[in-house]
Amino acid sequence: MYILRFIKKCWVIVLFVFTACNTQITTVQNPILPVKVTVLEVSSSEVLYFDNFPATLIPLNQIELRPQVTGFVTAVHFKDGDRVKKEQLLYEIDAQLYSANHRQAIAGLKVQEANFNKAQKDVNRYHQLDLSDAVAKQLVDNAEAALEIAKRQVEASQANIQAVQTGLKYTKVFAPFEGVIGISLVKPGASVTAGQTLLNVISSDQELGVDFNVDQKEIYRFTGLLAKSNQPGDSTFTLSFGNDVYAYPGKVEFIDRAVNAQTGSIKVRLIFPNPNKLLIAGMTGTIRVRNDGFGQAVVIPYKAVTEQLGEYFVYVSTDSNTVSQRKVSLGKLIGTVVVVNSGLQTGEKIVVEGIQNLKEGAKIITGEKKTN
Repeated sequence: MYILRFIKKCWVIVLFVFTACNTQITTVQNPILPVKVTVLEVSSSEVLYFDNFPATLIPLNQIELRPQVTGFVTAVHFKDGDRVKKEQLLYEIDAQLYSANHRQAIAGLKVQEANFNKAQKDVNRYHQLDLSDAVAKQLVDNAEAALEIAKRQVEASQANIQAVQTGLKYTKVFAPFEGVIGISLVKPGASVTAGQTLLNVISSDQELGVDFNVDQKEIYRFTGLLAKSNQPGDSTFTLSFGNDVYAYPGKVEFIDRAVNAQTGSIKVRLIFPNPNKLLIAGMTGTIRVRNDGFGQAVVIPYKAVTEQLGEYFVYVSTDSNTVSQRKVSLGKLIGTVVVVNSGLQTGEKIVVEGIQNLKEGAKIITGEKKTN
């Protein structure tokens, strides 16, 4: 019995010594190695970025040409796509019927004027006879009533002539303003109906506009930019097509009268000059609104930031070659960099590569240092 107890104690001692030795060996074989990272020295710089909005160019003045009389087109006085001047003759509609109506109206006026003159003479004659009681009072009253009727008939004939003259005038369609005319939708001989048939479209192109919507929080910002954009040389608003930026900056024409209650946005209209006629209505591009309101600010690569439960952190390098996790408040994200509102000071060093292998207090080996 005593021999068995002695043997068990010996096995326990041997097992304890073996476990301790094995732990010591493991500790020696797996040391904690420093993490190789790349750091960047934090500095401040002038922050400039652009807010981008989709843009479709629209003419500031555009009108659909429709006839105001019914008839057949007898002539087209332009070529499709021409630049036309104000009051330039564009279309003619058969005027024979309207000319005949005009002549008839003039003849009718002359008849009514003759009737009026006769009635006037009758009234004058009856008034002379009435002075000597040589005519019945009723005849005088009838003559005065006939004169009034003749007068109104003359006025009606004059109004009829004006109406007929208007119809005759509308047989010729003129350009209401200077601009570019499109492809004609009717040819000579085509039948057109007053107020219905679309003849063509004219649009101005000296300047073109862009309407876009901004959040109502930006109203005061754009109100301030309205006056600024009208100053010579200001380039707050630019227009780009892919990588090409249009040579002439725009200006704020107006801000709409009210906020859209459903979207919470308000419409802003910009105007761009078009001296070389490079802009065409309907083109799509991007409005770039320069924003330099930050001034000097701390900017770091966004890849240096980690997010935990909605909060943002960076790893700051210490003098003892370790890292400390630092909470930061972020501002505007601009491409691959982000503005830091608080949490970092210029001159501090943060880890920008190798973050995935770090934890609080980890030792690091820094590679080539970068600067902003």
